[in-house]
Amino acid sequence: MRIEKRGQPVALLTALPRAKGKAFKLPDFMGRLKETWGDRVFTAAEVKAMRDAEHEGDLG
Repeated sequence: MRIEKRGQPVALLTALPRAKGKAFKLPDFMGRLKETWGDRVFTAAEVKAMRDAEHEGDLG
């Protein structure tokens, strides 16, 4: 944002630089999936049945 006095720029307002945070390691999502489901591959019919069971009783 530019600050002006009598139509002339006198200052520039900017955001402070972000502080460096601690780096963190993301969980091993693929490892978790493999641990839970192994090499299982679901058919479209199985997926539909699971979704229908999850949404059963939902109002929208």
